[in-house]
Parts: sequence; structure tokens; C-alpha cells
Amino acid sequence: MEDVIKSTEIALSLEEIEIEEEVIEKTKEEITAEQKAVVEKLARRCEENGPIDPELFVKYNVNRGLRDAEGNGVLTGLTEISDVQSGRQKDGTDKRGRLFYRGIDIDDLVGGFVAEKRFGFEEVTYLLLFGTLPTEAQLEEFKALLGCYRTLPDDFVRDIILKAPSKEMMNTLARGVLTLYSYDEKPEDTSIENVLHQCLQLIASFPMIAVYGYQAYAHCFDGSSLVIHSPQPELSAAENILYMLRPDSKYTELEARLLDLTLVLHAEHGGGNNSTFTCRVVSSSGTDTYSAIAAALGSLKGPKHGGANIKVVQMFEDMKANITDWTSEEEVSVYLRKLLHKQAFDNAGLIYGIGHAVYSLNDPRADIFKKFVENLSVEKGREEEFMLYSMVERLAPEIIGQEKRIYKGVSANIDFYSGFVYSMLDLPVQLYTPIFAISRISGWSAHRIEELVNSGKIIRPAYKAVGEQLPYIPLKDRTPTGSEVIFENFCTKTEKQE
Repeated sequence: MEDVIKSTEIALSLEEIEIEEEVIEKTKEEITAEQKAVVEKLARRCEENGPIDPELFVKYNVNRGLRDAEGNGVLTGLTEISDVQSGRQKDGTDKRGRLFYRGIDIDDLVGGFVAEKRFGFEEVTYLLLFGTLPTEAQLEEFKALLGCYRTLPDDFVRDIILKAPSKEMMNTLARGVLTLYSYDEKPEDTSIENVLHQCLQLIASFPMIAVYGYQAYAHCFDGSSLVIHSPQPELSAAENILYMLRPDSKYTELEARLLDLTLVLHAEHGGGNNSTFTCRVVSSSGTDTYSAIAAALGSLKGPKHGGANIKVVQMFEDMKANITDWTSEEEVSVYLRKLLHKQAFDNAGLIYGIGHAVYSLNDPRADIFKKFVENLSVEKGREEEFMLYSMVERLAPEIIGQEKRIYKGVSANIDFYSGFVYSMLDLPVQLYTPIFAISRISGWSAHRIEELVNSGKIIRPAYKAVGEQLPYIPLKDRTPTGSEVIFENFCTKTEKQE
């Protein structure tokens, strides 16, 4: 009897399948096309309804971008971690930019470890996190501690990185950070000891996640051989990046030291830069470390923040392709004017790498960087390119001053030379912004801890509502605005999948 019932059930199931197949009208491709058309229609509605009258920002004294009329950041907090000094003096003149890590001038910091022929990133990370320069014994202990943290959970590389490669390395980093939450026994513990433990793990892990993520991408999408090197505990962060990235793990001392300098100069830049402020805003809500750092990564990924050095490299490639003589100031000047008039490169009207939200006369990080970049260009046989960069650095501020009305001076920023350095180090473009993140995670960690130590209120700025108040209209009484229905039976019947 049971066999008869089962046969009947099977027969009914087959009949139902046949009936279902008979009513199929649209393929998956058709549904996708219809979906795209509907989204395009709705997107136009967003664009039509979204703009706010710019005059309202003036009327209500809104500091757009949290900056005042002169471009200075609006004061929203206090920090002891770093100090970015620039702006205008009382006599109306611009003052030279200076950067301090925990009260120590970045020039002195760099001069110290360079003179002693040491790598500086680990020392700077200690300084940012703990507020003082380490003694020799403290530094060796801290470097050993980071070496112990340079490991990922079992099968993490295979299951999280290699099995699902991404074309965007910043997303790979963010996904890796959020996944590490699942491996943490106390992910929600926001005690300072536990947060420090989590931050040290992330500082040590970022180079691995970024490099392995790129290697998975290159293997999957470019067909490159997959070579995975484990980091060496005794090496610095800069050395390990080159060691893991290159198939033969070889690098020169100058290459490693210049990459280390890059990490030092990008490690911290005040609490007001977009990604650090994001980290502090999210941390103020009381959330976990992984969520706060992932949010900061999302901010840094933006082309207005961490992706600027890629634009500089691309701009110079376009420049070299469109001028015949790299040594001609006349040709270079013509090209730069075309950039400003949206007639060259990406037609954005920008000379990338020139100008900064805070600095005017100079970016102290770029000043330091340039001293070392020339030596690497000689080692790599790219002196002519370095001279072209130097010429643009000299000509651009003058041309910008002639072509545009600006309220302050402009100069080369850190991004102007960093992309050139990365290209000389044969770092893939996909890792340019992740290298920034590998450095800035030290600053983010210090700011997260400072935010938690001070236990302030949740950061919540105000937005003034300027939309008009409207009465509620019952559904049957509403009049259409624009085309209401594009397709009949939209997204209701799909092709049966095998």
C-alpha cells in the first residue's frame, strides 16, 4: 500500500512540474533586462528628487564636508595622537606644513631611524599606540610580539582568500577583517586589553591578507602561477611585503627601506581625515573592532581618499604618451593647462597629486619622500621620469594659480610621489591603496583605543531637514509621477533551472 501511495505522489509531482513548465514565459536574461530598465527608471527619480539648493547651505551656515569657508576642518574632537599643522597665519600668509606623531616632528622621527639604518614602521606603530618612543629593549620585544601575530587561522588562506578571489583588494581586506570576527573567541569584548590584542593581530595580518588576496586574484583572473610565501617573524613589515609578494622573495635594501618609509609617512594623519574619523565615529557607537576597521577600509577605498596615487600614475602615463619631449617645460605646461581645462586625461579638471585639504605651502611627508625617491630612480634606471615628476611639481602650482582662483597655495602631496615609488618597486596597481591601509591601520588602532579610553558620547552631528512637509495621501487617490509600469508581470515568471 505504501508503494502505491509513493507512486501516486511521484506522479502528482511530475504533473505539477509539467504544468509549471507550461506557464513559463520569460527567460532569466529577459528578467535581468527588465530589472535593469526598472532600476534605471527609479535611479532617474532619485536624481530628480535628490538635489538640494546650494544656497540653503549658505543660508543655514552649513559647513559642507565639515570644513569652514577657508577649507579648515570644523573642530569635532580632541586627540593626543598626532598634530597636522598648516593653514594661514594672522598676517594672511600661509605657514609651512608640519606633522607630529605624539608630539614628535615627523622629520626628526625619520631622521632618527634613517641615520641609524633601522626600519621605522614598527617603532612608529609603538609610538602611536602607546604614546612614547620605545627603548631598544621595548622595541625588540614589540617587534617579536608582532612576529608572533603574523599568522592567520588554520585554513583561512585556503577557504577565505583563495576560494573566493576578488578583483578589488580593498574589498578583500575588508572581507578578511570581518571574517576574522568569526575566529575570535571574544569579538565583542571592548576592554582595552582585548581591543589592543585585536588591533595588533590586524596590524600584523594586513600584509598577508592584502598580498595573498592579490596573488589569488592574479592566479584566477590573469592566469599567473600561484606562489604563497609565509611571512618571516624576524623581518620588518616592509621586508615581509616584498618577501611574500615576489616569487623569488628577493629585494634590495633600498627597496625595503623606501617601502618602510612609505609605511611610516602614511601611518597617521590626524583624527579628521575621512577614514580615521570614520573609525572614531563607528567606535563611538560601542561596536566591535572588526566592524570599526572594516568601516575605515571602506572609507579609504574611495578615490577621493586612498586611491589618489593611482590617479597620479595614470595621469603621468597619459602625459608621457601625449608629449614628445619630457624635458620641455613648454610641452609639459601645455598639457597641465589642458588638464585644468578638462581637455586631457580623464577630463576631471584636476592635476592629481597637487594640493591638499590641509597643507598649502608644502606637505611635509612629500618633502621627506622626495629626498629618497631620486636614489631609487637611479637604482631602477628611471631618472628621466623622476625629472618629469620634479618638473610637474615645480610648474603645477604656478599654472594652477594662473588658471584658477584659489584661496591658498598648493603644492605636491604625499600621493604625488608614492605611486611612482610603488611602480619602481614593481608593486601591482591593485595593491597601491592596500599598502596605504597596511600603514594606516596603526593610526586607526591608536584612534580607536583613544576613543574607547575617553568613553565619550556617541558621535552624532546634526542635519537640518529642508524638505517641505506633505500630507499623507491614500493609495487609491495618488496621481502618477512619470511612467508607472514598464513591463507587465514584471519579475514573476522565470525559466526553470536545471
